[in-house]
Amino acid sequence: MLSGVAEIDKAKRLIDREALRLAFLERYEGEPRMFRAPGRVNLIGEHTDYNGGFVLPMAIECETIVAAVRREERRVRVYSLNVDEAAVFDLDRPGVPRRGIWLDYVEGVARALEDCGIQLSGADLMILSDVPQGAGLSSSAALEVATGLALLTIAGKEIDRVALALAGQRGEHTYVGTLCGIMDQFVAALGRAGHALLIDCRKLEATAVPFDTSSVVVAICDTHVKHELSSSEYNTRRAECEHGVELLAEVLPHITQLRDVGLEEFARHEFLLPEPIRRRCRHVVGENERTLDAADALRRGDVEEVGRLMNRSHESLRDDYEVSCTELDLLVQIALKCEGVLGSRMTGAGFGGSTVNLVRREQLERFKQVISTEYEARLHVAPTIYTSEPGDGAREICI
Repeated sequence: MLSGVAEIDKAKRLIDREALRLAFLERYEGEPRMFRAPGRVNLIGEHTDYNGGFVLPMAIECETIVAAVRREERRVRVYSLNVDEAAVFDLDRPGVPRRGIWLDYVEGVARALEDCGIQLSGADLMILSDVPQGAGLSSSAALEVATGLALLTIAGKEIDRVALALAGQRGEHTYVGTLCGIMDQFVAALGRAGHALLIDCRKLEATAVPFDTSSVVVAICDTHVKHELSSSEYNTRRAECEHGVELLAEVLPHITQLRDVGLEEFARHEFLLPEPIRRRCRHVVGENERTLDAADALRRGDVEEVGRLMNRSHESLRDDYEVSCTELDLLVQIALKCEGVLGSRMTGAGFGGSTVNLVRREQLERFKQVISTEYEARLHVAPTIYTSEPGDGAREICI
């Protein structure tokens, strides 16, 4: 139990905002303003963002909330209720990046905003989140974007939401050391209720795609597994893709990222690539095409086609990109045997985390039962299953 706050309602996945306010007042002076940013689940388009391609995520209802009060001195005091820890940093003194602690995300986005020429004020911050950590639902981007919005607003500064997302990404690159793409911060900043976002990660443009969930549910199954390979292999995959571009550019001089390579072009020239570079690039080129096709299907309300493309995406992530794992593959196998499941795939960077499933509403309870029973029977641990409607992005909230 977190001191001073009510436990998160696990059924509704909602934070008790009044309890957060009271906890803030116990520790700091001044009535706080509150800012929230959501986690996200990616429907399709995995490992395409840092290749300049397309992704189709949606914001979920789980959120990170940052309560904030301005301080005149340029020190930031921050307390995380989730880990029951306090920290402080001085905006006028150089920071220490890549300490491997939660503060890296908070300080990272603050330093990134200052590097853009935005002078922040000091602040007292308190953080509470119900975005599951390690589930591949982007708890880090939710923290970065909520913190960035809080610091900007109490300092009387404004930037557009794309710039806010870029500051979160830059902070993660420099302070955390993960060379993430822009998808997570982008959807945390710009998510729209009732819609998925088709994001062009090169142009930094998002198109809201209506997502009618009257007949289907997005169900997220958390393996509760995070293999140690995840961070190192993420950066390795990025380097492999960049090497593939270098090799393909010898015959396709117009390309600068895998985003520029079409399916037919790749089929003609893939023999130039050694393994495993060939398979890595094959995944990205195919995944971009699948993502655009899925967005079109979603617009038409063709959820069966969206599900089929999700299944193909998982096969590619498993076999060509090799970022799945035994636990993720098992969840997908069980899901696809369940009546009413239209599609199932791993979501997030991989090597653990979660699967995303498109399930007929009338079959949801049976799906939950089968997934929980069979997964636990095989691996002796129960998955956690979340459902969510497409939610809104970051904003200031009132209680």
